[in-house]
Amino acid sequence: MDEPSRHLALLTRTIEVVNSSLDLQEVMEAIAHEVASAMQTDACFVYLYDEVTGELVLRATHGTAVEGETERPRMRPGEGITGVAAAERAPVMIPSRAHLDPRFKQFPNLREDQYESILAVPILASRPREKLEGALNVRTREPRVFSDEEIGLLVAIASQVAQSIEHARLYEAAQRRVRELEALARVSEAVSESLYLEESLEAIVRTTVDSVAATGAAIVLEDGRIAWPEGRSGAHAVRLPLRSRGRVIGELVVDRDAPFSADDTRLLEAVASQAAVALEQGRMALRGVLAQEIHHRVKNNLQTVASLLRLQAAADDVEPRKALGDSVNRILAIAAVHEELTEHREDVVDLRELVDRLRAMLVQGVGIDPGRRVTADLEEVALAGQRATALALVVCELLGNALEHGAGDVALTLRRTDGEVVLAVSDRGDGMDGAVDGTGLSIVRALVRDELGGTLAFSEDRGLRAVVTFAE
Repeated sequence: MDEPSRHLALLTRTIEVVNSSLDLQEVMEAIAHEVASAMQTDACFVYLYDEVTGELVLRATHGTAVEGETERPRMRPGEGITGVAAAERAPVMIPSRAHLDPRFKQFPNLREDQYESILAVPILASRPREKLEGALNVRTREPRVFSDEEIGLLVAIASQVAQSIEHARLYEAAQRRVRELEALARVSEAVSESLYLEESLEAIVRTTVDSVAATGAAIVLEDGRIAWPEGRSGAHAVRLPLRSRGRVIGELVVDRDAPFSADDTRLLEAVASQAAVALEQGRMALRGVLAQEIHHRVKNNLQTVASLLRLQAAADDVEPRKALGDSVNRILAIAAVHEELTEHREDVVDLRELVDRLRAMLVQGVGIDPGRRVTADLEEVALAGQRATALALVVCELLGNALEHGAGDVALTLRRTDGEVVLAVSDRGDGMDGAVDGTGLSIVRALVRDELGGTLAFSEDRGLRAVVTFAE
């Protein structure tokens, strides 16, 4: 077979192989292998032009691999012998001692100095005219003068390779768009289907990590609180604001070891938009639930106040000013529980904080003798809202009686023992003195029995001690 026929056969074979796949990386690797085989060289290096960075990036090699886990070799057009071929849009051939040429660019993780000759050509797309797609070179360990026919063959191969690269890039872009749409569909599904904000944010963050191969991601709220962290930090990070009605309500933070492309950023911007929608919807739902809960709580509290006032009104032989004062204290106790629940936005109340607040309120309201002390030894106990209201009224009555009718120091204790809560109020007075059926004490007995499901006991040893015991 004559030389032109052989070159045509080699060109045909090379193009068949590189066109056998639409995966860009597979195309690059096929080019490196087939070109080296067609040209009968020891190595081939294929660079792809990155329009974003304006650099030629090494994407595939044959004969010599990139050493270690370091970043891919890259250079700007005009740098290195291959970069010169790309910049000048023309072949560059050096038959021997290529590594000593002043244009040679050394990469620490690519052993090119073992080769004597180099033939580098640009990879140019015909449309638009001479658009730079990349560059490739072939190398030999022995000196070699490439003939005009061989240079023409490599140029022809590079011209056909440009089309393969363009097709692979279009396919890659289409695949990337499909992945983006799938990711956005998953995010939208998470926003629309979940009734809980935390679940939506978790799904959004995890989808984000999967979509851009991130090492980690998180949604940071406007107060700086991290709503949902996932993974770990990386060498590169992007921070995208979450905007709702022109206001920044948070931030989507995504980390990755590799740089983020413009396509990655566009996808993340779309995810951030969906995350903002989820956050705002979740907050609106939470505000609605909270408003409904507060309405229900206020309604129950008003019913309790009405019941207490009816009991007080039905009592005989009660001095009006004292009855009014007792009713005020009971309403303030209910208000203290309501405030605790509203402030912390939880369904349970910290009894230690609540009881201590009631102690201070009653001491100030009653105005006891400065010589008397009121001590409080309170353990941390959590109780649901309705039961906490009952306990607050119990404390109000028992402590109020001790302050008004008792004597000496008053001790208030709150303990947890074997799954039970024990509240005790004691003073150094003369005891109950037969007063067992007063309005206040009747309220206490009913609350302990019906609301707390517990027991009330009194002991009169050097004063009066009231003990309330109920299960947690």
